[in-house]
Amino acid sequence: MTQRFAWFILVAWLSLVDVLHTQTPQRIVSVIPAVTEILFAIGAGPQVVGVGSHDQFPPEITDLPRIGGLIDPDVEAIIALRPDLVVPYATQGDLVTQLERAGIPLFAYTHGTLRDVLTTIRQLGKRTGHATEAAAVARGIEDDLAAIAGAVSGRRRPPTLLVIAREPYSLRNLVASGGSGFQHDMLALAGGHNVLNGATSRAVQVTTEILLQTAPEVVLEVRAEETLSASEIKKEIATWQFLPSLPAVRNSRVIFLTGSDLVIPGPRIAQAIARFALALHPDAPLPTQ
Repeated sequence: MTQRFAWFILVAWLSLVDVLHTQTPQRIVSVIPAVTEILFAIGAGPQVVGVGSHDQFPPEITDLPRIGGLIDPDVEAIIALRPDLVVPYATQGDLVTQLERAGIPLFAYTHGTLRDVLTTIRQLGKRTGHATEAAAVARGIEDDLAAIAGAVSGRRRPPTLLVIAREPYSLRNLVASGGSGFQHDMLALAGGHNVLNGATSRAVQVTTEILLQTAPEVVLEVRAEETLSASEIKKEIATWQFLPSLPAVRNSRVIFLTGSDLVIPGPRIAQAIARFALALHPDAPLPTQ
């Protein structure tokens, strides 16, 4: 009798876990800025009960509980929110293991290419009960990307260095987009030629020697911070005068762009690519965003 009861409890528990993993989630926790943006863009915002500490967009997340980020996720805070779906990075092994042990359904996010952004939007739509809305968002992005590609088609692609990080007012610890990843794809679609196209990694530590060897005609810098003043941006651009022989410096083609849309592979990615394209091809007939 005891064995029968134990078997019944086990079957009931497994059935409950199966239901939790297949039903439409109503309490979602997102650890990832891109995923948070996607969830709100596809209409799943009301289901979100917690977001990452570094999430900034959309404005609706302002009052939501914060649960840490890539490096410092707060497992206790996540579990306390009683989520029925958590979206962590697939690389957050410890967090994934702890949440799986707690029986919490997961959607493991992988940071990849531009195509992966569209795939993730559609997958999250299906997982959250918003497949139709997600498909519409993805199609809208695809239409915008096609329009941008058409606007820069046939134009010369300037050799471009896409800088994603460096020390303030210095060229030390300079990191640029390599030959893979969504930012490389963004630059290509915007009509630029990545001078680090041959690098297989997504990000490359760039030395002065590499800068002189690749000789970019355009330096395109992106920063997530939107609070930099015009004078601060001017000083950052002036930093490149340490390399006056660089074609981009010599021809005043160092361009500094700010905004979280430039670094987050989410639903605003077409807007960001249009900004790249406008910087590279200011006279192109680009669609308005």
